[in-house]
Amino acid sequence: MKQKIAIRPAEIAEEKSKTLLKDFFDEVGLITKFAGHFFKEVFRSPIEFKETLKQSYMIGNKSLLLVGITGFIMGIVLTIQTRPSLVQFGATSMLPALDAEGIIKEMGPAITSLICAGKIGSGIGAELASMKVTEQIDAMEVSGTKPFKYLVVTRVVATTVMVPLLVIYSDFISLIGGYYATNLKDSVSFHLFFSEVYESIDFTDVFSATIKTFFFGFAIGLIGCYKGYNSSRGTEGVGESANSAVVISSLLVFVIDMIAVQITSFFK
Repeated sequence: MKQKIAIRPAEIAEEKSKTLLKDFFDEVGLITKFAGHFFKEVFRSPIEFKETLKQSYMIGNKSLLLVGITGFIMGIVLTIQTRPSLVQFGATSMLPALDAEGIIKEMGPAITSLICAGKIGSGIGAELASMKVTEQIDAMEVSGTKPFKYLVVTRVVATTVMVPLLVIYSDFISLIGGYYATNLKDSVSFHLFFSEVYESIDFTDVFSATIKTFFFGFAIGLIGCYKGYNSSRGTEGVGESANSAVVISSLLVFVIDMIAVQITSFFK
């Protein structure tokens, strides 16, 4: 008689962890290869300038209202939550400076980029995935058009350029929200509030906060295009590509932000 081999739960868990680890490194390798293909194509002619401008306009225009509303609310919430702590120390005059430090250095870039990951990343992933499953990308290859350059390079460049602009716009709207929230309890002139904001930040703060947003935009565009361009499994893959694009790009925003903070603190 054949003896049945009992599989222990610990062995099953170990096997699953090995499989997950292998899948993770496989995915990292494929994304790295996809990024290498992007850098190879981005400098080759012909340059799809018109399509890049079109994608930049669509990304910026469609995200402007959402980013503006979120930024305004973010400035109000930060000011209202911070004021009671400053009142205890009699330091309410520091509220504009604190708003500027929190919004420009961290909250503005991170939260705005997460919003862009949810809206732009999912949109790109779903759009390219639907083109993939309906064989439009294959048709472009057959007709002699370079689909990677036309679809991927233009969108990644557009997100890399537009996300920093959206962050700057969001920062300004957030500071206006902070100004209105400050005037709910105190009476501060617009000129005085923004004079305090201007004096509290320096070029290094603005430069480091702006530079990392280019990496945020690049990661959002790259992951959205990667997931959409390599979609499969028919219409089911469209939703899966959009969902995974949001999850991975949001995670990358946090990882890049953590690295940027460590580098910035090292030079101070």
